[in-house]
Amino acid sequence: MLNNVRVVLSHTTHPGNIGAAARAMKTMGLHHLYLINPRHFPDPQASAMAAGADDVLQSAVVCGSIDEALEGVVLTVGMTARQRDISNEVMSPREAMPQVVQQATVQPVALLFGTEMSGLTNEEVSRSQMLVNIPANPEFSSLNLAAAVQVISYELSVAAESYQPVTQLAQPAAHQQVEGFMSHLEKTLHEIGFFTTQNPARMMQRLRRLYARARLEADEINILRGILSVTTEYNARLKARYRQDRDV
Repeated sequence: MLNNVRVVLSHTTHPGNIGAAARAMKTMGLHHLYLINPRHFPDPQASAMAAGADDVLQSAVVCGSIDEALEGVVLTVGMTARQRDISNEVMSPREAMPQVVQQATVQPVALLFGTEMSGLTNEEVSRSQMLVNIPANPEFSSLNLAAAVQVISYELSVAAESYQPVTQLAQPAAHQQVEGFMSHLEKTLHEIGFFTTQNPARMMQRLRRLYARARLEADEINILRGILSVTTEYNARLKARYRQDRDV
């Protein structure tokens, strides 16, 4: 099941943290490392800090965007160290990792880590279906990136050892299917004039949270996109009828 888990590091600034994260991953049986626009990679410091996990570094996938890094995954777990103005439930690693393991038995999942200084961006949070916070001293909660990867990897390993198979597991839609639906939804809402009294960016952020909690399946996305297509067609007919009546 761990072969279905990828660790995604976004915009890492120090190459040593990449190497140390690779070492942390390998000690817990994780091998799939994805890097979103790292400042320095490959780099000798990364290799030095990997301390034997060179195979993880050599097979690391460097991506130009978060959507590229998350392609194919059905569950993205974002790591957050701070309180946010969001409605998503923030879980501890011990609460979240059993769910991650359960999904990873059948489909790819991603553990998403933000930059060393500021963590995940709002866009990256919006791509996550689950948020995890590592409990720490509230007076000094700053945790090194590689240390955070180590804690999460360990909790994932513990959860994997005690995993009990489930007879029937939901099949969430892949990341690119969800993103296709969200783009379709935003386009449709613009076409029907929904955003005339709404802030589009703010509303889409809230809708992303809603659908992230729902964990949409592929068939459900097809149903919703069918509804959007019919809505667009109906709206176009109404506009055409209005123009005809106005010309008469």
